[in-house]
Amino acid sequence: MKNVSINFLILNFNICLHHINASTYLNLNDLANSDRPFFDDISPRNVSAVIDEIAILRCRVKNKGNRTVSWMRKRDLHILTTNIYTYTGDQRFSVIHPPSSEDWDLKIDYAQPRDSGVYECQVNTEPKINLAVFLEITDNEFQNIKTDRRYYDSKAARAKILGSTEIHVKRDSTIALACSVNTHASSVLWYHGSSIVDFDSLRGGISLETEKTDIGTTSRLMLTRASLKDSGNYTCVPNGAIPASVRVHVLTGEQPAAMQTSSANGIRTNNTAMIIIFISVKMLLYISIFKER
Repeated sequence: MKNVSINFLILNFNICLHHINASTYLNLNDLANSDRPFFDDISPRNVSAVIDEIAILRCRVKNKGNRTVSWMRKRDLHILTTNIYTYTGDQRFSVIHPPSSEDWDLKIDYAQPRDSGVYECQVNTEPKINLAVFLEITDNEFQNIKTDRRYYDSKAARAKILGSTEIHVKRDSTIALACSVNTHASSVLWYHGSSIVDFDSLRGGISLETEKTDIGTTSRLMLTRASLKDSGNYTCVPNGAIPASVRVHVLTGEQPAAMQTSSANGIRTNNTAMIIIFISVKMLLYISIFKER
């Protein structure tokens, strides 16, 4: 009887230990899971913005730790930003992250219709977690950026094209444009016609270099392998400054009309000079013969 009681006590003790261990294991798992990053999903999943205005896609990450927060454009799987760093040549994209905050918001300056689509805020956990946000650009009316001066003071900063404001380049060569701004502009955009130059387009070969000096900002736009489609008006648009434009002509081997006219005039001038010299020599020859007689 005593053995039965002892065995019963031992059995109950083991059952209690099992429950304690299971409870402890669950609590530890819950604690570990609570330390994993997760989205504080309080922001809208659908965002609307007006063309040429700022669009902001919000993403708040709890318990980020040493994880990485990235923004990806879904349509082409292009990683736009990682933490506070931007990984696209399109300077319109940046991250708003106040120090010590949990916010990692994607900011798009001068929003364009092509920016519409799905964007994902991602955290590199295992497995990866993501938050999808749909952006829609609602207004497709383009304002003339050359003549619209509502936001500019008459004494405000302005851009200036370096070199000629009308250039000619041969097809398949490199188009190099530069403008200087007499202030430290926070960003400088380039327009081709009425559209912002798209650094991520299928064309490729487009790069932008921005240099800040003691007296202002210099922006240099380069397009390799120029084609006829690259012809047109290019406008340098600094943030908070008056834009400046340059006209680009891509040629298929022939010289521009001005150069052709110059060459033709040169040929006509040379022919006229040769005729005068020929007549003069002839006259001298006749005078010489006449004197001998």
